[in-house]
Amino acid sequence: MQRIGFIVYPGFNVLSLAALTVLEFVNRGTNAPAYGVEILSEVGGPVKSSIGVTVETARVTTSDYDTLIIGAGAEVATTSSNLIEILRDAPQKCRRVVAACTGAFVLAEAGLLDGRRATTHWFYARDLATRFPKVKVEADRIFIADGPIWTSAGAAAVIDLALALVEQDLGAEVARTVARKMVVYHRRAGGQSQFSGLLDLEPKTDRIQRALTYARRNLHTPLSVPLLAKAANLSPRQFSRTFQAETGQSPAKAIERLRIEAARLMMEQSRHPMEVVARQTGFADRDRMRRAFVRAFGAPPQAIRRAAGGETIDIGESAITP
Repeated sequence: MQRIGFIVYPGFNVLSLAALTVLEFVNRGTNAPAYGVEILSEVGGPVKSSIGVTVETARVTTSDYDTLIIGAGAEVATTSSNLIEILRDAPQKCRRVVAACTGAFVLAEAGLLDGRRATTHWFYARDLATRFPKVKVEADRIFIADGPIWTSAGAAAVIDLALALVEQDLGAEVARTVARKMVVYHRRAGGQSQFSGLLDLEPKTDRIQRALTYARRNLHTPLSVPLLAKAANLSPRQFSRTFQAETGQSPAKAIERLRIEAARLMMEQSRHPMEVVARQTGFADRDRMRRAFVRAFGAPPQAIRRAAGGETIDIGESAITP
């Protein structure tokens, strides 16, 4: 049985405990428990969450644990020097050290992310990169494992992270079974975006919203500024100026993002050839789609498809192949 230590601190986010629910479902489906879980804190005793719920904890150590998981805070918390010192030795004593969401800041303070790829909640990613320039922050990732150090995005991404841990330990079928029992999508690949480009465009007026709705429904066709302006009932010049003001992007950039989003979703849900994906999402040819993906993700569509399709999990040097 693997011992899992889950570290919390005052103001921790209760949702990060969802990782333990994944392990609980694993134990329910096995003859003998696969995981033994202990909730830890710096000094032990009761620790209050950001919502006011209190959990009882044992005093943290790094000995005898297979995996240490740092829970998330509702905000970036100030970490005590004592806890930082304890964590510095963790990679020598534990097989994996994992941080959920803003827990990445704790690992960064301990120096465990220096020179490594890491992610966190998109809202705090720039802060992580600024405060810890030695960390290779990848803001638009669900989770990343760089060797024995794992980090995840915010909120529900901790479930994807925990499923990936289970897959590494017990195989893809166990992880899929747990995901089905938890009624969650099995599993979003680590390389998948934290948030949809569709959600990031929030126009303030109905006219720009009409243009975006038209674009989403007609991505397979050429979408010129005059055509979008007509859908918004504005002149092309007024449309471009208003669109930029309301969304913070040019129409061309926004349409490319929507096409990338649609192409990625199509690749995740089908096995259509790249030529078909490119044509149906308005890229015209696969080379143009490839260039757009490299600009957005630093990787070509084939790499995104492999990660999203379950062939590999985006965990850096220690990739898992089912």
